Amino acid sequence: MRFAVISDIHGNLPALEAVHRDIKRKSPDLVFNLGDCVSGPLWPEETAQYLIAENWLTVRGNHDRHLVDHAQSNMGPSDAHAYSLLSDESKAWLKQLPTQMEHVENVFLCHGTPSADNVYLTEELSGDRTKLASPEYVLEHIGNVTSPLIVCGHTHIPRVIWLETTGQIVMNAGSVGLPAYDDDKPHSHVMEVGSPHARYMIVTRVGTRWSFEERMVNYDWDHASRKAARNQRGDWAGALKTGYFRPIKLPDFLARPRIEEPYEDF
Repeated sequence: MRFAVISDIHGNLPALEAVHRDIKRKSPDLVFNLGDCVSGPLWPEETAQYLIAENWLTVRGNHDRHLVDHAQSNMGPSDAHAYSLLSDESKAWLKQLPTQMEHVENVFLCHGTPSADNVYLTEELSGDRTKLASPEYVLEHIGNVTSPLIVCGHTHIPRVIWLETTGQIVMNAGSVGLPAYDDDKPHSHVMEVGSPHARYMIVTRVGTRWSFEERMVNYDWDHASRKAARNQRGDWAGALKTGYFRPIKLPDFLARPRIEEPYEDF
């Protein structure tokens, strides 16, 4: 059995399209999507419609939940922007997504942890940065889930963690659409992977053994960066362009000469 795992697209449609082309070349049996599908200053509605058409097995992320459970006036800028552009069909699709699931192949899917979509599973906070989660931390946060493979997202950092005491593996797929960000919960910290590539994982099972292939896919991240900048998000523009959390000064960035085609011609 072979399957692809994607997560944290955040409305980055050109990154998703590039990843999908790469997935097709790998020919997996299934594609799992671990949520945070559309939130951000990019292409939320177009991304939602793409995912609806593909009909991959998808669980809901914390930002997907915010978009259907919170009033727009209580949303942060990324969620509020996406909400303003989403159709009723796309909102209804987000609302019906499960928070977690166990696939018939004994693979457990969640966005954050099995019990909380907004808690990191494969990273622990350490000051204003994060570090690889300890086995004890991971065991505490998977609770009573006994699936041999648990796949998650939320941190945007690809990881594979083997739990020696249980024999389980926890895999984080990384992020298709946003390679760096900052957050203030539970306290201020930065997440970054160091390059602007779109990331996902290919997982193969032979017998009872699993193997993992991290895929780093090229796409036109300058195009995505400028889209974020035009929507007044210098933080996203810098992250998309570099893979580091280095916000771009928008007046200077947008004043540079450029030739930019509309998205449908991209």
